Amino acid sequence: MTSTITTRATEIVLPAAVEPSGLEVRTRDLPAPSAGQVVLRMDATGISFAEQQMRRGKYYDQPPFPFVPGYDVVGTVTATGPGVDTALTGRRFAAVTKTGGWASHLLIDAADLVPVPDGLDAAAAETVVVNGITAWQMLHRIAEVRSGGTVVVLGANGGVGSTLVQLARHAGITVIGTASPRHHAYVRELGATPVDYRDPDMYGRIREAAPDGVDAVFDHVGGAGLVRSWRLLRRGGTLVSYGTAATKDEEGNSQLPVLKLFARIQAWNALPNGKSAHFYNFWAGLRHRDDFRRRLNEDLTQVLRLLAGGVLTPQIAARIPLADAASALALAESRTVAGKVILVPGE
Repeated sequence: MTSTITTRATEIVLPAAVEPSGLEVRTRDLPAPSAGQVVLRMDATGISFAEQQMRRGKYYDQPPFPFVPGYDVVGTVTATGPGVDTALTGRRFAAVTKTGGWASHLLIDAADLVPVPDGLDAAAAETVVVNGITAWQMLHRIAEVRSGGTVVVLGANGGVGSTLVQLARHAGITVIGTASPRHHAYVRELGATPVDYRDPDMYGRIREAAPDGVDAVFDHVGGAGLVRSWRLLRRGGTLVSYGTAATKDEEGNSQLPVLKLFARIQAWNALPNGKSAHFYNFWAGLRHRDDFRRRLNEDLTQVLRLLAGGVLTPQIAARIPLADAASALALAESRTVAGKVILVPGE
């Protein structure tokens, strides 16, 4: 039997390009799910770099203001629409939403749900939804680094970075990870060799650790340093760029840094040196939606299994109630934490 009941939802709204304190809390009636949809009660959602860029109006293809941010969510199905198996009700799932996840309840297509293993903590699962898919696909689908290889992970203490380090170590790959000195012990615990990202000769330090070059560099920073990341590669190596953090505070067109990056990558790939460069786009292949969903489901299922099996350790920086999203966003942007800041329902 499908649901015709409306649900009262609390949502965090990004009204314009504002400071974290400018986030707004609103409540509204969520309509009953339509054909193919479910109502998902949020058990955990998170704060990633995407939302940090969105609140500045700097994310590459964000919607116009105002909107509810929230790139991914873990939750429990409370109602099903026509054509959806009612047995989903009461079960926990993860989903990638791009926006809308910062809400107590949300409508979502049942086809976008990925089952969360029984007994897995919602906040733990949330740490590896977008972060886990991103790390898995960059390592195994793009760079295809084999056991015995060596890689560099910039920002090894971050949400994607820490997951990437763990996946690489599980695959028998040596990792050099950049982070501030206060996070070096943490990076070592993950299994990587830490390098101070503030060291003026950071790339020289990496070269000392891998004098013959590396098989892959995972770079979320972009900007001028991307050229030096490229130079770290040995022949046959792969540069995977997945962000432009270096230009996050620059004024002007938010698309320009990405377009410049695309042009540089295209030029590098034309060189006859055996190296390759890629810009990782989470939404690549979305035009073939069924294939996109199948690949996302497959990769996230692999990561969740590793998490449930203890191979991955969830990197939770803090758990903060949804209604206090402003302080949670400020904490995530402070660069003082390791792992992911998680929003939970609260009281």
